[in-house]
Amino acid sequence: MTIDKTIGFIGCGNMGKAMIEGMIKSKMLDGEQLFVSNAHPEKLKEFSVRYDFYISDNLTVAKQSDILFLAVKPYMYASVIDEIKEWVKQDVIIVNIAAGIEIDDIYEMFGRKVKTVRAMPNTPALVQAAMSAISFGDNISENEQSMIVELFSGFGQAHVIAEKQMDAVIAISGSSPAYIFMVIEAMADGAVALGMARDDAYVFAAQAVFGAAKMVLETGMHPGVLKDMVCSPGGTTMEAVKVLEGHGLRYAFMDAMQACAEKNAAMKSKK
Repeated sequence: MTIDKTIGFIGCGNMGKAMIEGMIKSKMLDGEQLFVSNAHPEKLKEFSVRYDFYISDNLTVAKQSDILFLAVKPYMYASVIDEIKEWVKQDVIIVNIAAGIEIDDIYEMFGRKVKTVRAMPNTPALVQAAMSAISFGDNISENEQSMIVELFSGFGQAHVIAEKQMDAVIAISGSSPAYIFMVIEAMADGAVALGMARDDAYVFAAQAVFGAAKMVLETGMHPGVLKDMVCSPGGTTMEAVKVLEGHGLRYAFMDAMQACAEKNAAMKSKK
């Protein structure tokens, strides 16, 4: 699917770059459809040469865009929107990817019920393997919704959810790559302690995590069933599982996700 719209990004850090790269690589749009601004535009020059998009200022991006991604930090939303709200097109679609900022907040900041998408991608977008959750304001058509889902699918998987589920999304996919990086690092440390070279240990650990995730996604089998397939009675894996359970692995993950969701709720209350 080719998107016949002008796309704008205000803000272009790692996440913005990953999203842009995914959209272009998936051939949904080309650089001539893309306007990008950044607080440090000099950092975009090499990236712009590679993908041939326009580097501009916030107002120009706002004026040109049919779909406008706000890819700045949450604390910057109010000031950026105040700068651009009189210049965006009447029927622009605003895509909010900030934690803690809801669709109603965008309406309030713009002073009108602008078409709004709330989305939560994650950092694996950098390798076109994101998990993105998407919620829509009630004034976005089915065709527009399909177009947005297609854009996000250019750099991974995208699922539409109710906005009230976003706190859970932030905990289970928005922040969880950090948890898994810690798991990979810990597994590698364990292998190094057993005599494996560190570079090899990272590859073995990361590939094991990747393969396990792929089995869950592609077989459709319950994770517990897949775990049991590895755990021979009285075997080495069962011994390791017993130790992990003894140290409260499940509780640690569930508690961490609860803390993540509570922090997100606290951020919302401070707006």
